[in-house]
Amino acid sequence: MKPAELAQARGDLVAFAAEMLGSLPRADQRRWGETYLRGLMLDGRRKSIEPMAARLADGDEQCLQQFVSQSPWEWEPVRERLATRMAEAIAPLAFIIDDTGFPKAGRYSVGVARQYSGTLGKVGNCQIGVSVSAASEAASCPLDWRLFLPEAWDEDGERRAKAHLPAEEHHRPKWQLALEMLDELRSWGLSPPPVVADAGYGEITAVRSALEQRGLAYVVEVKAATSAYAPEIVAEQPPWRGSGRRPALRYRAAPASLRELALATGGEAACEVIWREGSRGPMAARFLALRCRPANVGLRRAHGAELPLAWLLCQWPEDEQEPTKYWLANLPAETTLAELVRLAKLRWRIELDYRELKDALGLDHFEGRSFRGWHHHVTLVSLAHGFLTVQRLDPKADAPA
Repeated sequence: MKPAELAQARGDLVAFAAEMLGSLPRADQRRWGETYLRGLMLDGRRKSIEPMAARLADGDEQCLQQFVSQSPWEWEPVRERLATRMAEAIAPLAFIIDDTGFPKAGRYSVGVARQYSGTLGKVGNCQIGVSVSAASEAASCPLDWRLFLPEAWDEDGERRAKAHLPAEEHHRPKWQLALEMLDELRSWGLSPPPVVADAGYGEITAVRSALEQRGLAYVVEVKAATSAYAPEIVAEQPPWRGSGRRPALRYRAAPASLRELALATGGEAACEVIWREGSRGPMAARFLALRCRPANVGLRRAHGAELPLAWLLCQWPEDEQEPTKYWLANLPAETTLAELVRLAKLRWRIELDYRELKDALGLDHFEGRSFRGWHHHVTLVSLAHGFLTVQRLDPKADAPA
C-alpha cells in the first residue's frame, strides 16, 4: 500500500490490530505490533526490520527487533483470534494444507537445512513452513503455521541453543505438523470444512486415515499408481476346511492402480467442467469421477473385511490418452462432479496467497534466527494478510488493497 492508502485505512487497521493483539499483556507490545503491521503493508522492496523502521515515521529499529525476536508474547492466542475472525469473514469451502520454503544463507537460522523446496524448485538452503489456510473462491488466509525441523536439528545442541529452540520441539513429518494444526483449529472451536492438499500430503495413507478418524472430509491429490479396487469387488471368505477357526473375509483379487481403473472406464465418460472464472475467461477441463475402494496393504489391514468407498476424480484432457491428475475424496456418494472439481481445484488460492505473502508482505524477509522470532513474524504477516483480505471483502472499506 502507498503511504496515502495506508493513512486512509489507519483507523480500520488500528481497530483490527487491537482486536487481534488483545491477548498481548502490555500496551507497548500492542503498539509495536500495530507498527510492525504498517511496516509490512507499506510499499517497499524489503520487509525486514531495518528498512521497515526507516520507512515508518514512528519506526524504531531496536524496539521492533525486540518486539519480534525477543519479546515473550504468545502467538497461539493471536492466531486463534485471527482464525475465528477470518473463518467468519471468508466462510471457507476448504482448509488447504501446504508448505513453502524460506531461502536462507548460513546454517544457524532455526530449522534451516539443504532440503527440497517447491518455492525454489530444487534442493537449496532453506527453512520450510507448513500452513493451514481457510479458502473460498473469493478469498483465503493462512490461519496457523508450523516450522518443519529436519532430523539433523534434534541432536545439534549448538544450533538449538543459538536459535533458542525449546526442548520439546523436535523433528516431525510435515504431514504430522498439518494434523497438529487441524487439531489446534478444532480446539479453538472451528469446524473444519473439507481438507484439500496436494500429493505431498494426499499420497500418504496415514494422512487420509487420520482425517477419516477425525471425521474430516478431504479432497487430496494422489499419484496414478495408488492402488484401489473397483467398487463391485468385495471381500470373500475362503472355504472352511471343517476344523479350526473359520477364515476371515479378505480381498482375494489383486488391487488395480487408479490409472487402470480410469482407463477401464474410458475417456468418453469424461465431462467438461468450468470450475471458476479466470483473468482470461472460464477455467475449464474434462474430468472423470468414479467410485473406488483405496486398497494398499495398510488400508486392508486397518479395515479388514470391507474397504470403504471413496471418490476417484481424474483430470483427462481431450488430447491425452490417459488422465494427467488424480484425486481421492471421502465426500458423500451424492456429491456432484462439479463440487468435486471445485474443491480439488481450490488449491490455486494457496499459490496466490504464498505469492502475495512473500512478494507484498515479506513473509520470507525475516532476518532473525530464533524459533520465537520466526513464529512472531509469520503470525504478524498472517495478520497483515487477514486485514487486507477483510478490506477486500468489505464493500464499505475505503482503502484499496
